[in-house]
Amino acid sequence: MFTPKYPPQDTAPRATATAPTAYTPAPVQPSAPAPVPVAPVSNRPTVQLTPGSALALAAGGGAVVLVVGAVLVSLLLAVAITGVSVAVVAVVLRLLIKDLHKP
Repeated sequence: MFTPKYPPQDTAPRATATAPTAYTPAPVQPSAPAPVPVAPVSNRPTVQLTPGSALALAAGGGAVVLVVGAVLVSLLLAVAITGVSVAVVAVVLRLLIKDLHKP
């Protein structure tokens, strides 16, 4: 299935031309209409959803969305809490350093 398909090898002997050869065009033949391309038939089984399986698929997708949303919100909340705590520590350190420099 995944092996490459190579064109057939040319079995005619190659001519080693020592002198230039003249090109003779092939005679023009009236062409027949091109065949209509046919869609390839797939060997894979088709998936048919019943109402129960569609409902289960929708419920599973909704659950995944809720879990991913909860994880993202918790990460955002962790970043916000960390930022606020760093800001509070910076203010406290600034006040302490300011008090140290008072005469």
